[in-house]
Amino acid sequence: MLGDLGHAIQVGAFASIDNAARLEAALNRQGIDAFFFLENGLYKVRFGNHASYAAAQEQARQMQFAGLIEEFFIVRPSDYARARIRHSGQGDLRVELVRTAHQFLGVPYRWGGTSAQEGFDCSGLTLVCYRLNGLDLPRVSANQFAAGRPIARSQLQKGDLVFFATNRPNQVSHVGIYIGNNHFIHAPRSGQQVRVESLSNSYFQRTFMGARTYL
Repeated sequence: MLGDLGHAIQVGAFASIDNAARLEAALNRQGIDAFFFLENGLYKVRFGNHASYAAAQEQARQMQFAGLIEEFFIVRPSDYARARIRHSGQGDLRVELVRTAHQFLGVPYRWGGTSAQEGFDCSGLTLVCYRLNGLDLPRVSANQFAAGRPIARSQLQKGDLVFFATNRPNQVSHVGIYIGNNHFIHAPRSGQQVRVESLSNSYFQRTFMGARTYL
């Protein structure tokens, strides 16, 4: 099981994707694991995983004083879909994960990328989908594979991750998010866009390494 994300810091509400991309890049250069996303027509940047509201606020104020960010908003654990569903007993986190993944269809691939502007690598896509819903998924596909609970392909459910050995035999190097009906969403490779693919595709049948669930 993945841990819940704690209090995060959210900054920006940009009409322009370029502004969000510049802020994300500036924070990443400071060693801050930031990503941006589209919400209600505006681009926002999020980072941090603090145990308390006060700790998140302290980091944000220090960064504000240093001129790294301007206005900020603290995202509480209760704001995430995982916590809302757990507390209310209503909704389906798997559906939320798939809904989030669909928002990035058509985004270009970029190795090592975790933003919609620069593109996603495969594990960057799955990371953002999970973190936006309150689950602390590791960054690299091999670590994502290790963090999950193995399940048979016949047991796959929406929101589970599927892994492939696309570079070397028997070595995880690619990941996608299962969306049901034998299909998954992934960031394929350089020059291509985030898209839906079938597990029945001969290439993915040949390179399939297994599936993992985190719920």
